[in-house]
Amino acid sequence: MGTGRKSIAVMMASVLLVLSLPVCVYATSSTKQQLDEAQKQREQTAGELKEKEEDISGLQAEQNTLKGTLNSLNTELEQVSENLEDLEDQISRKEEDITQTKQDLQDAQNTADHQYAVMKLRLQYIYENGNFAYFDMLLNAEHFTSMLNYADYIEDISAYDKNMLEQYRETTRLIAEKKALLEEEMSQLTDLKVAAEAEKSRVSGLVSTTSGSIAQYADQISDAEAEAEAYEQKLKEQDANIAELKKKYEEELRKSQLAAASAWRDISEVTFADGDRYLLANLIYCEAGGEPYAGQVAVGAVVINRLLSSVFPDTVVGVIYQKRQFAPVASGRLALALAENRATASCYQAADEAMSGVTNVGNCVFFRTPIEGLTGISIGGHIFY
Repeated sequence: MGTGRKSIAVMMASVLLVLSLPVCVYATSSTKQQLDEAQKQREQTAGELKEKEEDISGLQAEQNTLKGTLNSLNTELEQVSENLEDLEDQISRKEEDITQTKQDLQDAQNTADHQYAVMKLRLQYIYENGNFAYFDMLLNAEHFTSMLNYADYIEDISAYDKNMLEQYRETTRLIAEKKALLEEEMSQLTDLKVAAEAEKSRVSGLVSTTSGSIAQYADQISDAEAEAEAYEQKLKEQDANIAELKKKYEEELRKSQLAAASAWRDISEVTFADGDRYLLANLIYCEAGGEPYAGQVAVGAVVINRLLSSVFPDTVVGVIYQKRQFAPVASGRLALALAENRATASCYQAADEAMSGVTNVGNCVFFRTPIEGLTGISIGGHIFY
Protein backbone atom coordinates (compact mmCIF):
# COMPACT_ATOMS: atom_id res chain seq x y z
CA MET A 1 0.00 0.00 0.00
CA GLY A 2 2.86 2.40 0.81
CA THR A 3 4.60 1.80 -2.53
CA GLY A 4 1.34 2.37 -4.44
CA ARG A 5 0.75 5.55 -2.51
CA LYS A 6 4.25 6.81 -3.39
CA SER A 7 3.72 6.06 -7.13
CA ILE A 8 0.45 7.91 -7.13
CA ALA A 9 2.09 10.84 -5.35
CA VAL A 10 4.84 11.08 -7.98
CA MET A 11 2.36 11.02 -10.87
CA MET A 12 0.07 13.52 -9.23
CA ALA A 13 2.96 15.89 -8.52
CA SER A 14 3.89 15.81 -12.21
CA VAL A 15 0.30 16.54 -13.26
CA LEU A 16 -0.04 19.33 -10.72
CA LEU A 17 3.11 20.99 -12.01
CA VAL A 18 1.47 21.28 -15.41
CA LEU A 19 -1.95 22.26 -14.10
CA SER A 20 -0.75 24.50 -11.27
CA LEU A 21 -2.85 27.56 -12.24
CA PRO A 22 -6.28 25.84 -12.19
CA VAL A 23 -5.43 24.13 -8.92
CA CYS A 24 -4.48 27.50 -7.41
CA VAL A 25 -7.87 28.88 -8.34
CA TYR A 26 -9.68 25.93 -6.85
CA ALA A 27 -7.54 25.92 -3.75
CA THR A 28 -8.44 29.47 -2.87
CA SER A 29 -12.12 29.49 -3.85
CA SER A 30 -13.32 29.41 -0.23
CA THR A 31 -11.41 32.54 0.73
CA LYS A 32 -12.23 34.08 -2.65
CA GLN A 33 -15.91 33.57 -1.95
CA GLN A 34 -15.51 35.26 1.44
CA LEU A 35 -13.67 38.11 -0.27
CA ASP A 36 -16.39 38.51 -2.90
CA GLU A 37 -19.07 38.45 -0.22
CA ALA A 38 -17.15 40.99 1.87
CA GLN A 39 -16.83 43.30 -1.15
CA LYS A 40 -20.53 42.86 -1.89
CA GLN A 41 -21.38 43.80 1.69
CA ARG A 42 -19.07 46.78 1.44
CA GLU A 43 -20.89 47.96 -1.70
CA GLN A 44 -24.18 47.58 0.15
CA THR A 45 -22.85 49.59 3.11
CA ALA A 46 -21.49 52.24 0.74
CA GLY A 47 -24.94 52.43 -0.88
CA GLU A 48 -26.61 52.77 2.51
CA LEU A 49 -24.12 55.48 3.44
CA LYS A 50 -24.86 57.33 0.20
CA GLU A 51 -28.61 57.11 0.87
CA LYS A 52 -28.07 58.40 4.39
CA GLU A 53 -25.92 61.26 3.10
CA GLU A 54 -28.69 62.11 0.63
CA ASP A 55 -31.16 62.04 3.52
CA ILE A 56 -28.91 64.40 5.44
CA SER A 57 -28.64 66.67 2.40
CA GLY A 58 -32.42 66.72 2.05
CA LEU A 59 -32.91 67.43 5.75
CA GLN A 60 -30.34 70.21 5.62
CA ALA A 61 -32.11 71.71 2.59
CA GLU A 62 -35.43 71.64 4.46
CA GLN A 63 -33.74 73.12 7.51
CA ASN A 64 -32.17 75.89 5.41
CA THR A 65 -35.57 76.65 3.88
CA LEU A 66 -37.05 76.89 7.35
CA LYS A 67 -34.18 79.11 8.44
CA GLY A 68 -34.95 81.40 5.50
CA THR A 69 -38.60 81.42 6.51
CA LEU A 70 -37.59 82.13 10.09
CA ASN A 71 -35.42 85.06 8.98
CA SER A 72 -38.37 86.45 7.00
CA LEU A 73 -40.66 85.95 9.99
CA ASN A 74 -38.18 87.66 12.29
CA THR A 75 -37.97 90.57 9.85
CA GLU A 76 -41.75 90.65 9.70
CA LEU A 77 -41.92 90.48 13.48
CA GLU A 78 -39.48 93.37 13.76
CA GLN A 79 -41.62 95.38 11.34
CA VAL A 80 -44.78 94.57 13.28
CA SER A 81 -43.03 95.52 16.51
CA GLU A 82 -41.89 98.79 14.94
CA ASN A 83 -45.45 99.42 13.74
CA LEU A 84 -46.70 98.75 17.24
CA GLU A 85 -44.17 101.16 18.69
CA ASP A 86 -45.20 103.77 16.11
CA LEU A 87 -48.88 103.22 16.91
CA GLU A 88 -48.17 103.42 20.61
CA ASP A 89 -46.32 106.71 19.99
CA GLN A 90 -49.27 107.98 17.94
CA ILE A 91 -51.69 106.90 20.63
CA SER A 92 -49.52 108.55 23.26
CA ARG A 93 -49.42 111.77 21.25
CA LYS A 94 -53.12 111.52 20.55
CA GLU A 95 -53.81 111.03 24.23
CA GLU A 96 -51.78 114.17 24.88
CA ASP A 97 -53.80 115.95 22.18
CA ILE A 98 -56.99 114.70 23.75
CA THR A 99 -55.84 115.92 27.15
CA GLN A 100 -55.07 119.34 25.65
CA THR A 101 -58.30 119.31 23.67
CA LYS A 102 -60.23 118.45 26.79
CA GLN A 103 -58.63 121.45 28.45
CA ASP A 104 -59.45 123.57 25.38
CA LEU A 105 -62.95 122.18 25.42
CA GLN A 106 -63.22 122.99 29.09
CA ASP A 107 -62.01 126.53 28.43
CA ALA A 108 -64.41 126.83 25.51
CA GLN A 109 -67.17 125.43 27.64
CA ASN A 110 -66.34 127.97 30.35
CA THR A 111 -66.46 130.74 27.70
CA ALA A 112 -69.72 129.38 26.37
CA ASP A 113 -71.12 129.20 29.89
CA HIS A 114 -70.03 132.79 30.49
CA GLN A 115 -71.57 133.90 27.21
CA TYR A 116 -74.68 132.04 28.09
CA ALA A 117 -74.81 133.66 31.55
CA VAL A 118 -74.29 137.16 30.07
CA MET A 119 -76.97 136.62 27.46
CA LYS A 120 -79.22 135.18 30.11
CA LEU A 121 -78.76 138.29 32.30
CA ARG A 122 -79.37 140.58 29.30
CA LEU A 123 -82.48 138.65 28.36
CA GLN A 124 -83.59 138.75 31.96
CA TYR A 125 -83.04 142.54 32.02
CA ILE A 126 -84.96 142.98 28.79
CA TYR A 127 -87.69 140.70 30.04
CA GLU A 128 -87.98 142.56 33.33
CA ASN A 129 -87.80 146.06 31.80
CA GLY A 130 -89.05 145.40 28.34
CA ASN A 131 -88.00 147.83 25.64
CA PHE A 132 -89.03 150.80 27.86
CA ALA A 133 -85.53 151.18 29.33
CA TYR A 134 -84.11 151.89 25.91
CA PHE A 135 -87.16 154.05 25.03
CA ASP A 136 -86.77 156.09 28.25
CA MET A 137 -83.06 156.50 27.48
CA LEU A 138 -83.99 158.09 24.13
CA LEU A 139 -86.71 160.33 25.61
CA ASN A 140 -84.51 161.55 28.37
CA ALA A 141 -81.77 162.59 26.00
CA GLU A 142 -80.87 166.26 26.58
CA HIS A 143 -80.48 166.99 22.91
CA PHE A 144 -80.70 165.31 19.54
CA THR A 145 -77.02 164.42 19.40
CA SER A 146 -77.33 162.48 22.66
CA MET A 147 -80.38 160.75 21.25
CA LEU A 148 -78.40 159.67 18.22
CA ASN A 149 -75.58 158.47 20.43
CA TYR A 150 -78.06 156.49 22.55
CA ALA A 151 -79.54 155.03 19.38
CA ASP A 152 -76.07 153.94 18.18
CA TYR A 153 -75.36 152.50 21.59
CA ILE A 154 -78.56 150.49 21.55
CA GLU A 155 -77.78 149.26 18.05
CA ASP A 156 -74.24 148.26 19.12
CA ILE A 157 -75.59 146.38 22.10
CA SER A 158 -78.06 144.54 19.90
CA ALA A 159 -75.33 143.68 17.39
CA TYR A 160 -73.06 142.55 20.22
CA ASP A 161 -75.76 140.33 21.64
CA LYS A 162 -76.38 138.85 18.21
CA ASN A 163 -72.63 138.29 17.64
CA MET A 164 -72.24 136.71 21.07
CA LEU A 165 -75.12 134.37 20.29
CA GLU A 166 -73.48 133.33 17.00
CA GLN A 167 -70.14 132.83 18.76
CA TYR A 168 -71.82 130.69 21.38
CA ARG A 169 -73.47 128.58 18.73
CA GLU A 170 -70.18 128.26 16.77
CA THR A 171 -68.24 127.41 19.92
CA THR A 172 -70.77 124.74 20.83
CA ARG A 173 -70.64 123.28 17.30
CA LEU A 174 -66.82 123.24 17.24
CA ILE A 175 -66.72 121.61 20.65
CA ALA A 176 -69.03 118.85 19.51
CA GLU A 177 -67.21 118.41 16.19
CA LYS A 178 -63.71 118.27 17.67
CA LYS A 179 -64.78 115.94 20.43
CA ALA A 180 -66.36 113.57 17.92
CA LEU A 181 -63.25 113.69 15.70
CA LEU A 182 -60.92 112.94 18.58
CA GLU A 183 -63.08 110.06 19.73
CA GLU A 184 -63.11 108.63 16.18
CA GLU A 185 -59.34 108.93 15.84
CA MET A 186 -58.84 107.37 19.24
CA SER A 187 -61.13 104.49 18.28
CA GLN A 188 -59.23 103.96 15.01
CA LEU A 189 -55.87 103.98 16.77
CA THR A 190 -57.16 101.52 19.33
CA ASP A 191 -58.38 99.22 16.55
CA LEU A 192 -55.00 99.48 14.82
CA LYS A 193 -53.24 98.65 18.06
CA VAL A 194 -55.46 95.61 18.60
CA ALA A 195 -54.81 94.46 15.01
CA ALA A 196 -51.07 95.02 15.42
CA GLU A 197 -51.05 93.07 18.67
CA ALA A 198 -52.91 90.23 16.94
CA GLU A 199 -50.41 90.29 14.06
CA LYS A 200 -47.53 90.28 16.50
CA SER A 201 -49.06 87.29 18.27
CA ARG A 202 -49.57 85.49 14.94
CA VAL A 203 -46.01 86.12 13.75
CA SER A 204 -44.60 85.21 17.16
CA GLY A 205 -46.53 81.94 16.97
CA LEU A 206 -45.10 81.24 13.51
CA VAL A 207 -41.61 82.07 14.75
CA SER A 208 -42.04 79.68 17.66
CA THR A 209 -43.44 76.91 15.43
CA THR A 210 -40.73 77.38 12.81
CA SER A 211 -38.01 77.43 15.45
CA GLY A 212 -39.43 74.19 16.83
CA SER A 213 -39.42 72.63 13.36
CA ILE A 214 -35.82 73.73 12.84
CA ALA A 215 -34.90 72.14 16.16
CA GLN A 216 -36.63 68.91 15.08
CA TYR A 217 -34.72 68.92 11.80
CA ALA A 218 -31.53 69.53 13.77
CA ASP A 219 -32.29 66.43 15.86
CA GLN A 220 -33.07 64.38 12.73
CA ILE A 221 -29.88 65.60 11.08
CA SER A 222 -27.92 64.74 14.21
CA ASP A 223 -29.42 61.23 14.25
CA ALA A 224 -28.78 60.80 10.51
CA GLU A 225 -25.20 62.01 10.91
CA ALA A 226 -24.71 59.50 13.74
CA GLU A 227 -26.03 56.75 11.45
CA ALA A 228 -23.79 57.94 8.64
CA GLU A 229 -20.84 57.90 11.03
CA ALA A 230 -21.77 54.34 11.98
CA TYR A 231 -21.85 53.40 8.28
CA GLU A 232 -18.46 55.03 7.80
CA GLN A 233 -17.09 53.07 10.74
CA LYS A 234 -18.64 49.92 9.30
CA LEU A 235 -16.98 50.69 5.96
CA LYS A 236 -13.62 51.05 7.69
CA GLU A 237 -14.11 47.71 9.41
CA GLN A 238 -15.21 46.10 6.15
CA ASP A 239 -12.22 47.58 4.34
CA ALA A 240 -9.97 46.16 7.03
CA ASN A 241 -11.68 42.78 6.71
CA ILE A 242 -11.38 42.89 2.91
CA ALA A 243 -7.69 43.73 3.22
CA GLU A 244 -7.23 40.81 5.59
CA LEU A 245 -9.14 38.46 3.28
CA LYS A 246 -7.09 39.64 0.32
CA LYS A 247 -3.96 38.94 2.31
CA LYS A 248 -5.29 35.52 3.24
CA TYR A 249 -6.31 34.89 -0.37
CA GLU A 250 -2.85 35.77 -1.61
CA GLU A 251 -1.32 33.51 1.06
CA GLU A 252 -3.57 30.62 0.13
CA LEU A 253 -2.83 31.21 -3.53
CA ARG A 254 0.87 31.07 -2.76
CA LYS A 255 0.44 27.98 -0.60
CA SER A 256 -1.68 26.27 -3.25
CA GLN A 257 0.97 26.93 -5.87
CA LEU A 258 3.66 25.61 -3.55
CA ALA A 259 1.64 22.51 -2.71
CA ALA A 260 1.17 21.75 -6.38
CA ALA A 261 4.89 21.93 -7.01
CA SER A 262 6.24 20.58 -3.72
CA ALA A 263 7.66 17.18 -2.89
CA TRP A 264 5.40 14.75 -1.06
CA ARG A 265 6.35 12.27 1.63
CA ASP A 266 5.21 8.69 1.43
CA ILE A 267 2.76 7.54 4.10
CA SER A 268 5.36 4.99 5.22
CA GLU A 269 7.56 7.85 6.34
CA VAL A 270 4.95 9.14 8.80
CA THR A 271 4.90 8.20 12.45
CA PHE A 272 1.56 8.89 14.09
CA ALA A 273 1.19 9.93 17.71
CA ASP A 274 -1.09 8.05 20.11
CA GLY A 275 -3.84 10.66 20.04
CA ASP A 276 -3.85 11.28 16.26
CA ARG A 277 -6.53 8.65 15.53
CA TYR A 278 -8.85 10.07 18.24
CA LEU A 279 -8.28 13.64 17.02
CA LEU A 280 -8.77 12.84 13.32
CA ALA A 281 -11.91 10.76 13.93
CA ASN A 282 -13.56 13.60 15.87
CA LEU A 283 -12.60 16.14 13.21
CA ILE A 284 -14.15 13.83 10.58
CA TYR A 285 -17.27 13.70 12.78
CA CYS A 286 -17.45 17.53 12.94
CA GLU A 287 -16.83 18.03 9.22
CA ALA A 288 -18.64 15.01 7.71
CA GLY A 289 -20.51 13.21 10.50
CA GLY A 290 -23.73 13.40 8.48
CA GLU A 291 -22.06 12.57 5.15
CA PRO A 292 -21.81 9.16 3.43
CA TYR A 293 -18.85 7.05 4.46
CA ALA A 294 -16.97 8.01 1.28
CA GLY A 295 -17.27 11.65 2.34
CA GLN A 296 -15.83 10.82 5.76
CA VAL A 297 -12.88 9.03 4.16
CA ALA A 298 -12.34 12.02 1.82
CA VAL A 299 -12.11 14.46 4.77
CA GLY A 300 -9.60 12.22 6.47
CA ALA A 301 -7.63 11.98 3.20
CA VAL A 302 -7.40 15.80 2.94
CA VAL A 303 -5.84 15.96 6.41
CA ILE A 304 -3.33 13.23 5.56
CA ASN A 305 -2.58 14.86 2.16
CA ARG A 306 -1.62 18.06 4.00
CA LEU A 307 0.49 16.03 6.37
CA LEU A 308 2.38 14.53 3.40
CA SER A 309 2.86 17.91 1.64
CA SER A 310 5.90 19.99 2.56
CA VAL A 311 3.73 23.14 2.45
CA PHE A 312 1.65 22.19 5.50
CA PRO A 313 2.62 21.09 9.03
CA ASP A 314 4.09 17.56 9.33
CA THR A 315 1.89 16.33 12.18
CA VAL A 316 -1.83 15.59 12.44
CA VAL A 317 -2.12 18.02 15.35
CA GLY A 318 -0.25 20.72 13.41
CA VAL A 319 -2.42 20.27 10.32
CA ILE A 320 -5.76 20.28 12.18
CA TYR A 321 -4.90 23.19 14.47
CA GLN A 322 -3.21 25.32 11.82
CA LYS A 323 -4.73 28.79 12.12
CA ARG A 324 -7.99 29.41 10.22
CA GLN A 325 -7.97 26.11 8.33
CA PHE A 326 -10.81 24.03 9.81
CA ALA A 327 -13.99 25.79 10.93
CA PRO A 328 -14.86 23.40 13.83
CA VAL A 329 -11.56 24.32 15.50
CA ALA A 330 -12.39 28.05 15.52
CA SER A 331 -16.05 27.52 16.47
CA GLY A 332 -15.28 25.20 19.40
CA ARG A 333 -17.24 22.28 17.97
CA LEU A 334 -14.10 20.13 17.75
CA ALA A 335 -13.22 20.81 21.40
CA LEU A 336 -16.72 19.77 22.43
CA ALA A 337 -16.58 16.62 20.27
CA LEU A 338 -13.20 15.71 21.74
CA ALA A 339 -14.47 16.27 25.27
CA GLU A 340 -17.39 13.88 24.69
CA ASN A 341 -15.76 11.61 22.05
CA ARG A 342 -18.66 12.09 19.64
CA ALA A 343 -16.90 10.35 16.75
CA THR A 344 -18.90 7.38 15.46
CA ALA A 345 -17.57 3.98 14.50
CA SER A 346 -17.64 4.94 10.82
CA CYS A 347 -15.62 8.10 11.63
CA TYR A 348 -12.97 5.97 13.34
CA GLN A 349 -12.97 3.54 10.40
CA ALA A 350 -12.53 6.46 7.95
CA ALA A 351 -9.66 7.81 10.07
CA ASP A 352 -7.98 4.40 10.03
CA GLU A 353 -8.25 4.17 6.23
CA ALA A 354 -6.87 7.69 5.71
CA MET A 355 -4.01 7.10 8.11
CA SER A 356 -3.14 3.90 6.21
CA GLY A 357 -2.73 5.90 2.98
CA VAL A 358 -6.15 5.34 1.37
CA THR A 359 -7.43 8.37 -0.59
CA ASN A 360 -10.52 8.73 -2.76
CA VAL A 361 -9.72 12.38 -3.60
CA GLY A 362 -6.21 12.06 -4.99
CA ASN A 363 -3.90 14.78 -3.63
CA CYS A 364 -6.66 17.31 -2.82
CA VAL A 365 -5.76 19.48 0.15
CA PHE A 366 -8.95 21.56 0.41
CA PHE A 367 -12.69 20.89 0.60
CA ARG A 368 -15.83 22.98 1.09
CA THR A 369 -19.54 23.09 0.36
CA PRO A 370 -20.24 23.66 -3.35
CA ILE A 371 -20.21 27.22 -4.71
CA GLU A 372 -20.65 28.56 -8.21
CA GLY A 373 -17.52 28.27 -10.33
CA LEU A 374 -15.80 25.72 -8.09
CA THR A 375 -14.95 22.38 -9.65
CA GLY A 376 -13.32 19.32 -8.19
CA ILE A 377 -14.27 15.93 -6.83
CA SER A 378 -17.83 15.93 -5.54
CA ILE A 379 -18.57 13.57 -2.68
CA GLY A 380 -21.69 13.99 -0.59
CA GLY A 381 -22.16 17.64 0.27
CA HIS A 382 -18.53 18.68 -0.38
CA ILE A 383 -16.27 19.56 -3.25
CA PHE A 384 -12.69 18.36 -2.83
CA TYR A 385 -9.93 20.20 -4.71
